[in-house]
Amino acid sequence: MAMDDDTDHDLLDFMRRALGLDGQSNGQKAPPDIGVLQSAEYICDNAIDVALDMRSCKAAAEMIVNSMEKEHYGTQTWDGHVLHPHTKDEEQVEFIFLMDLLNFSFWADDEKAPYKVEYDGNLEDGYWSLVAAIRRALDEGIPITSPYFWVDETVCPDKLLEHVFRSSTDTPMPMLKERIKCLREAGEILCENFNGSFVNCIREAEGSAAALVNLVVDEFPCFKDESRFEGRKIHFYKRAQILVADIWASFNGESFGEFSDINKITMFADYRIPQILHTLGCLLYSPPLEHAVRQRRILPPSSTWEMEIRGCTIHCVELIRREIIKRHPNAKVNAILIDFFLYDTAKEWEVQGKEMIPTHRTRSIWY
Repeated sequence: MAMDDDTDHDLLDFMRRALGLDGQSNGQKAPPDIGVLQSAEYICDNAIDVALDMRSCKAAAEMIVNSMEKEHYGTQTWDGHVLHPHTKDEEQVEFIFLMDLLNFSFWADDEKAPYKVEYDGNLEDGYWSLVAAIRRALDEGIPITSPYFWVDETVCPDKLLEHVFRSSTDTPMPMLKERIKCLREAGEILCENFNGSFVNCIREAEGSAAALVNLVVDEFPCFKDESRFEGRKIHFYKRAQILVADIWASFNGESFGEFSDINKITMFADYRIPQILHTLGCLLYSPPLEHAVRQRRILPPSSTWEMEIRGCTIHCVELIRREIIKRHPNAKVNAILIDFFLYDTAKEWEVQGKEMIPTHRTRSIWY
């Protein structure tokens, strides 16, 4: 039975800083942290309907590291996706910021009729439909990656944004109104506080991935992916973390993607990774939860089931990462690459028709 934690952890952190117990003694500034791993472990320790199977986690770790080594899987794999930007400049940063600003909730109410975007002769769905829509708009001469464009409703009215994200099928983009709201809000913040460019956010973080995540969630409300679980404030920060990770991977850890603490980034708690971890036997659901997921019932955002799935997924990938490092000390692996690999594998398995539990269904701007 989970015990309530009535501790005010924000107040506790403040008291630690005030008493010099947070590593800032002698004028030294404590390294930034994002608190996601701590949140995930707390959820996992108190979860009732989601559990981890350690034997399966160890087996998955071996499968993952062997497959990644065989495929030479690394940051260059991100660059290998043809729809991703490849200009290696500030324009690439702005493309990625827009991409991850709107990177949420692509699942279709009717799985047989998803939202799709045609680009270069291919019909793209899910996350790739968004990337394709951005590329299509740029090809049409629409400056969709410019925050100054988003905030000027005379040249960028809602009707134009509806055109930019139009579907190539009869199913419109899910949550388009929410995406437009995120676009306008983030555009105003970038233009007012950062001279209209996310590059200035990167510079302000001074080479720290954790500092950049914290800056993003502090400055941009639509990235502040937080909730409460068993009396404790919880940090997930899915889109803020994947934004930093995409910049790191797209620049191969150099230039705008050079971060001294990139390994502080966790996996990105969304739909696909819990799906494949369940298929691998790493995540176990209680009968009521598994029935709900298989019946494609909606799990409301911040509901107990939804938070247990997300938190346990983060902790599971962290344990897999530790197992890989323990058995393969020279492996160039972190939680980001494990997440990317599992996501790509889940998509491949879907195309191959491999039997998997459905992705859980939560309609949210957070993922």
